Amino acid sequence: MAEKPINEYTQVEAQSEVDALVARLNTWRDEYYTKDAPTVEDHEYDLQYRRLQDLEAAFPALVRTDSPTQLVGGATDDDLPKVPHPIPMLSMGDVFSLEELQGWAERLEVGVDQTVDYNVELKIDGLSLSLVYENGKLVQGSTRGDGNIGEDVTKNVRTIPDIPQTLPEPLNIEVRGECYMPKAAFAELNASREAEGQAIFANPRNAAAGSLRQLDANITKARKLATFMYTVIDPAQYNLTTQHEAIAFMQKLGFATNPTSVVAKDLATMDDYITTQTADRDHLAYGIDGIVVKVNDLALQAELGNTVKVPRWEIAYKFPPEEAQTTIRNVEWTVGRTGVVTPTAVMDPVQLAGTTVSRATLHNVDQIREKDIRLGDVVMLHKAGDIIPEVSRVLLDQRGADSKPLEIPTACPSCGEDLVHLDDEVALRCLNPRCPAQVASQLTHFASRNAMNIDGLGPKIVAQLMSHDLIHDVADLYQLTADDLAGLDKFKEKAINNLLNAIDNSRQNSAERLVFGLGIRHVGGKAAQLLVAHFKTVDALSLASAEEISAVDGIGPIIAQAVVAWFAMPGAQQLLRELRDARVNMRYTSEQAVATEGFFAGKTVVITGSFADFSRPELTKQLTALGAKVTGSVSKKTDLLVAGEKAGSKLTKAQSLDIAIMNEATLKETLQGEV
Repeated sequence: MAEKPINEYTQVEAQSEVDALVARLNTWRDEYYTKDAPTVEDHEYDLQYRRLQDLEAAFPALVRTDSPTQLVGGATDDDLPKVPHPIPMLSMGDVFSLEELQGWAERLEVGVDQTVDYNVELKIDGLSLSLVYENGKLVQGSTRGDGNIGEDVTKNVRTIPDIPQTLPEPLNIEVRGECYMPKAAFAELNASREAEGQAIFANPRNAAAGSLRQLDANITKARKLATFMYTVIDPAQYNLTTQHEAIAFMQKLGFATNPTSVVAKDLATMDDYITTQTADRDHLAYGIDGIVVKVNDLALQAELGNTVKVPRWEIAYKFPPEEAQTTIRNVEWTVGRTGVVTPTAVMDPVQLAGTTVSRATLHNVDQIREKDIRLGDVVMLHKAGDIIPEVSRVLLDQRGADSKPLEIPTACPSCGEDLVHLDDEVALRCLNPRCPAQVASQLTHFASRNAMNIDGLGPKIVAQLMSHDLIHDVADLYQLTADDLAGLDKFKEKAINNLLNAIDNSRQNSAERLVFGLGIRHVGGKAAQLLVAHFKTVDALSLASAEEISAVDGIGPIIAQAVVAWFAMPGAQQLLRELRDARVNMRYTSEQAVATEGFFAGKTVVITGSFADFSRPELTKQLTALGAKVTGSVSKKTDLLVAGEKAGSKLTKAQSLDIAIMNEATLKETLQGEV
């Protein structure tokens, strides 16, 4: 149904729609900016936002202070230290057609009574970022936040390879730009998260935001982020007069800048740029969602200034959503390494973003139900992050009268075991450790260095062993003989002896390696060590309740439930019996001596903030060796908070509970006394 023309609204009708739009858009803003998990496409948000703008223009008395038209960005994360922006980091206005772009430029030029040159740049699909340098040294990185207050992500930006830690000149300077996730990294991250049963990121921007705002810089480093810088704060200080000069200046200083920007003197040049970049969009290594047009003269930018939310001297031309229509003919369910069962739509082939698409992930049961996807449905496709085919929506007006909801499997398509939908995740999962679809990957994981460390047992050897019907689960590794291995391709006497020795040596590993190697959901190397160190044997762990497991320091209810669920599987108990019969060690044998005397011995310690001379993992290891129990959250049981710079909410809580607090200088003195 078409929307009622705004000029036909009464004040009461307009008030009702404004209230509804503000509530809806603010919910979407929170999902996008704060939670990094949007539930609607950008195009849908833009349409609703434009409708609100039109209503507010027609009824100015209805403009609310909490309207998204009056706000910039989103809320900041309470766990990250805050950074004020003396010069606000603002949003941009949007246009959606060449005609709207021309209208914006004409109004601007009439206002300044002169012809204007523009710098035209790509609109990178990422997260706004500020970098501050003192004497040429990087001292602070921060997000936009709400425009006035951002989040301190300095430790995280230090892990991004293309951000210079030291400039070639000892400048005091602030530059701003965009932190983004390349398409390949985005696809890799989502594939990994989907395999683990975690919610995937909707687009590269939200993936970058979620990665940059991590509390653990090692996670940020693993996410392979990159940047393009495009703004110099206080450019006159460096004798810069145009935006194009500013970009060249930043490139000279070692910053990553996008090489595609051009100076446009008229609309025809802008149109050519938009046409060229739209055609090349699918071939870029990073995502873009539009074109940014900026007044090139920096002095004129300053003269034009800003509204409460956006600069008057720049505008974003937003790409229309690129979609294609097709029909779903089948849905295939496949089982991954961790047991996650993933649905994939098989469709009539269609051209989309430069490629032929005939398959699209449906991600999980929740998304199928939310979008009400059925066999025979005519659907619209788009590419998430310009690379992953995804169903945008079902065209309900083309659905047949005999359509029925999609049948969701209850049994594993590989092994037939009942599938489960765990409370903490979105995926269907097969928990059977003997599931054939999972065995090959599980075997490789079991043999990996951080698990049982069976040198020489990689994916290719595992594939050969399985193709010869020699192994069906990890326990079968311990039954292999020289005659079995002699039948493998290119396996001679030395290779046979080496592999058999490596398998035999693995029997003596401390049991935390075995628990990690079993591939229990949520149980990484650290969790396995904590669990086995506490319960001492795998048998004791297998009999523990969820409450007993979650009582272990560092282990929460999600891990506890996953452990209990795994050991409850009949196949798991059979596997443990076979491993026990194969003389695989089931006891904790790697107890490390820790200090029983000294300042830190017996104390429960929390570490927060950043440190000049310590990394958090190194400090945790050092304090643990001195007898401390290092935990992640402040409570009444905490004896000491070790607080570095920008300590944040943990410091506030420790102060409210009257917990002893130690700064870095005192920490260093105390550690010297412990030597």
